[in-house]
Amino acid sequence: MIPHVREVTLASPAKINLFLRILGRRADGFHELETLIVKISLADTVRVMVSDLPGDISITCDNPDIPTGADNLAHRAATLFSQAINRQINCRIYLKKNIPSGAGLGGGSSNAATVLLALNKLYGEPLNLTQLCYLGAQIGSDVPVFVHGWPAALCTGRGELISPANTQAPLPSHCLLIKPAFPVPTPWAYKAYAEMAQGDSQRVTALARVRQFAWGELRNDLEPPVFAKYLWLPATVQWLESLEGISAAAMSGSGSTVFALLSPSADTQSLLNACYKRFSPSTMISLCQIGAAPTTSNN
Repeated sequence: MIPHVREVTLASPAKINLFLRILGRRADGFHELETLIVKISLADTVRVMVSDLPGDISITCDNPDIPTGADNLAHRAATLFSQAINRQINCRIYLKKNIPSGAGLGGGSSNAATVLLALNKLYGEPLNLTQLCYLGAQIGSDVPVFVHGWPAALCTGRGELISPANTQAPLPSHCLLIKPAFPVPTPWAYKAYAEMAQGDSQRVTALARVRQFAWGELRNDLEPPVFAKYLWLPATVQWLESLEGISAAAMSGSGSTVFALLSPSADTQSLLNACYKRFSPSTMISLCQIGAAPTTSNN
């Protein structure tokens, strides 16, 4: 018998946090958050292939630094999906990475959500979005926002409670990403925040930079503790904000990526040239559209 093989290829978008407020420590050890997450055009490509023959879950990635075992979030997503539908699945996952890790851009969470969506499609949509988000929340706080197709979302709780964002004015259309060669581990960033806060989140909130725009505020409460250790980051933010055509700059998530919001009249090529001149080749520089929708290809 010839096995029935099905596959789907999906874009797995990155995100930036336009604001990230930390409201305090929860009883479960997580931090209570309020954050505005927007998807951007930078994306990985995730190809998922399934077969009716007995088998297991495997991952292949074009970046040798990315783990491909059970500790990969995409692998965990496939495992949880298999358990949820009570069926052993023969699944091959191929990751083409463009989103760097340890960057605050949600690459691993996005890959996990994309695998959930792909498997759900390939198996005839046995789960609804609520069920997929429930699985995603077990993997990571950022995963549910990638399950939904909203270009911008307001996330609360530990980040897993999401709703479409209704901003007072249109969001900026483009941003410039600057990712240094070093990562910032997310657990360390929140631990450093907790140590700086000493039980009172207002101690750190008072240090956070806040800039008001028609669409809302730009802020990140993780900047004070992260900037205190990684001095390259505040220096880069300050330099970006000195450039003509940049409305403001901030760190995304727990870092280490900083992003600059472009004004409508920005000369993008001049900004890119200035970045290429200032930063070493090991620094990722990427001009991205904000709110870009991922594309799908089926075979």
